[in-house]
Amino acid sequence: CQRPHAHGCSSVYTLVAQQTHKAAAMAQVMVQSSAALAPTRVSLQKPASRTVAVAPRVCNGKAARQMMVWSPVGNKFFETFSYLPPLSENEIAKQVDYIVNNGFIPSLEFAEAEQAYAGTEITRLSQPGYYDNRYWTMWKLPMFGCSDPSQVLNEITQCTKAFPNAYIRLVAFDNVRQVQCAGFLVHRPAGVKDFLPTDKRSV
Repeated sequence: CQRPHAHGCSSVYTLVAQQTHKAAAMAQVMVQSSAALAPTRVSLQKPASRTVAVAPRVCNGKAARQMMVWSPVGNKFFETFSYLPPLSENEIAKQVDYIVNNGFIPSLEFAEAEQAYAGTEITRLSQPGYYDNRYWTMWKLPMFGCSDPSQVLNEITQCTKAFPNAYIRLVAFDNVRQVQCAGFLVHRPAGVKDFLPTDKRSV
């Protein structure tokens, strides 16, 4: 540039400098964007060694030798208290007290030995989910208003005399919820061989 046109040359230099600065700024932004979009590389280096705690040795051999096995042969159970010896009259009376004190209604049911257990076959012609022998015959009516255990014991005696070969169970009925809320055997027929004494139920 000639000296008389120095002012014009200065403007050109300034414009070139500005364009160069913008280009450099754009290049820097592109580099940063490329770095942000670059895939993360997974390190294949061997992980640092670490100390693994050694668990104590577990052995239940002694406990296993002390366990007993429930016998599945001639050892059937009935609902609540089946794991106990047959209840005495005094023990049955205490259960009746519990039933009536909770506002439940005692009732007796009975069934012959061959009909006492629910069958494993399903009667599809009757209705879905129906199994034979699920329901027992009711002895008289539920004892509404019963408050004396001796009344229940007397009914058990009468039922036993009428059906000596039948199982008899005492159930508790909740007339508010319309459900049975307790049930246990109070009599087994003599000579049945489908259960074992408590000291022989496991081997």
